[in-house]
Amino acid sequence: MEKLIKPVRFWLCATILILGLIGCDVVRQAASRLRFMGTSGEPVERVSDGDTLVVKDTNGKNLTVRFACVDAPEIAHTNKEKQSKRTSDRNQFTWGVKAQERVQELVQQGGDRVTLNITDSDRYGRKIAEVRLKNGTFVQQVLLQEGLAKVYRPYLNKCPSKDLVQQAEAEAKQQRLGVWSDTKFVNPWEYRSLYKK
Repeated sequence: MEKLIKPVRFWLCATILILGLIGCDVVRQAASRLRFMGTSGEPVERVSDGDTLVVKDTNGKNLTVRFACVDAPEIAHTNKEKQSKRTSDRNQFTWGVKAQERVQELVQQGGDRVTLNITDSDRYGRKIAEVRLKNGTFVQQVLLQEGLAKVYRPYLNKCPSKDLVQQAEAEAKQQRLGVWSDTKFVNPWEYRSLYKK
C-alpha cells in the first residue's frame, strides 16, 4: 500500500504543478489582451480626431488607438469634404473639430501622455482602448459629459466602464450639452452610413 501512495502522490503533485503553470500562461495571455500599457503613460504623437489618437508604444512604434465605448463626430479628411457646403457635412465637421480640440486639450493637460486599457482590436488594425490621463481622468467620460461624443452601443459589451459612460451620456443629454443641443446633428455612425459612401 505504501508503495502505491508514493507514485500517486508524485503524479498528483506533478499534475497540480502543470495545471498551475498552464493557468499562469492563460492569465498572462489574458493580461496581454486586456492590459494597461505603461504605468507612466504612452507618449501621444497626435490626436487624429475626436475618438482616435496615435501613441508611441514601448518599442518606439506608432500605435493607432480608437477610443472604446464612444463615437465622436467626424472631421473632414479630404479636400472635397473640407470644401463641402452640404449642411450635414458642415454640422458634423464642426462638432468633430470641437471633439478633436477637446481631446488635444486633455492630452496636453496630461503632459502629452495617456494610459491605455486595451480591450480589443478592430478590422483596421487599430487598438480599441479606454484612455486615461496620468491623474486618472477618463477621456471618453469627459467627451460624453460635454456632449462631444455619443456612446457607441454596438460594442458596449466590450466596454469595461459601460455604466460610467452611459451615465455621462445621460447627464449631457438631460442638460442638452454639445451635440444634444443641436437638433440637426446626425449620429456619427448614421452620418458615415448615409454620406461616406
